[in-house]
Amino acid sequence: MHIKRHEGHEREFPHAHIYHALLPIIFMAIWFLDSQIFHITTILNEFIPLIVRFPLFIIILIIAITFILVSHRVLFHSHQPPDSLITTGIMSYLRNPMYFGFFLIYEGTGIATASWLVMVFALIIAVLQNYFMIPPEERMCLKKFGESYQAYMDETPKWIGVPNHS
Repeated sequence: MHIKRHEGHEREFPHAHIYHALLPIIFMAIWFLDSQIFHITTILNEFIPLIVRFPLFIIILIIAITFILVSHRVLFHSHQPPDSLITTGIMSYLRNPMYFGFFLIYEGTGIATASWLVMVFALIIAVLQNYFMIPPEERMCLKKFGESYQAYMDETPKWIGVPNHS
């Protein structure tokens, strides 16, 4: 059986589409179970009112969606993966703006629900992305773009506020 793949799939983490589909489902299940049924780690709901948490969530959500949309537009504007290294615009601030945007959505949900469990799971997702999903993609970029990508890695952080450790 032949699976139809999009052009440029060889530059992504193997089976990335499965992880990108499963992680939000697992995340939402944890969020729902914790915030709606078990209330294991939502003790802060009693101390931080929704009127404070919800506007903060909306601000984080807007920032996250901006990161995701801008980076998606830059990387996939022609529905083809870029043949040249992009180091300007949002890509000059961090190497993984889409992953960062998804992380913000997860953390924002944790803030909105005041669920420690959700915030910790968001951090676990970020660690998985940082150590398992991003490195193979960066190795593929190093193979394709060579020294120019290495220089980009040396100059641009992987995540905002995180020092470079290539």
